[in-house]
Amino acid sequence: MSADTNLQNIMLKSERLTLRSFTEHDAGESFAFATPKLTRFMAWDPSPSPAAFAQIWRKWLPKMAAGTDLALVVRVKSSGDFLGMTGLHGIGGAEPEIGIWIKEVAHRAGYGREAVATTIAWACRSVGATAFTYPVAVENLPSRRLAESVGGKIIGTRKLRKPSGVVLDQVVYRIVSPAPPASPTEPGAC
Repeated sequence: MSADTNLQNIMLKSERLTLRSFTEHDAGESFAFATPKLTRFMAWDPSPSPAAFAQIWRKWLPKMAAGTDLALVVRVKSSGDFLGMTGLHGIGGAEPEIGIWIKEVAHRAGYGREAVATTIAWACRSVGATAFTYPVAVENLPSRRLAESVGGKIIGTRKLRKPSGVVLDQVVYRIVSPAPPASPTEPGAC
């Protein structure tokens, strides 16, 4: 698969999760759980209304169709309960950027790590990515631990101005994928 492949029908599974390409049917849950408290360390602010959020997610779909970005909805495999979203930006570039958010009531259960690891393994196998960047607010210790738990190493810092005007100090992690297996039947991340 290359970066010019449509990514609107991706379905990934891990031990406890399913990750599926975002569709308009996921908008209500995504909007409802993207709270001000949850997004305080994110590069974006919560949308003030479902209509405002629609203006945002409608921009994701053409990028997914073009194969440059992927927005995945994270759900509990056994129940289908919505947990959050993960995604890749800049697919086809040297190092796609990965991001994740999990709804507040599901924090501290390891879902974020599992979703990120699943997304990285898929990107390694399917789009040939071998390394990823993962920017995280300096103060967001749980996300920093997540990045480090999947092998992330700090490669830099930056300041980011959110649409609201809030400035975040960020560290940028680089996550390198393990080497792919020698054959499709061998275990491995790729």
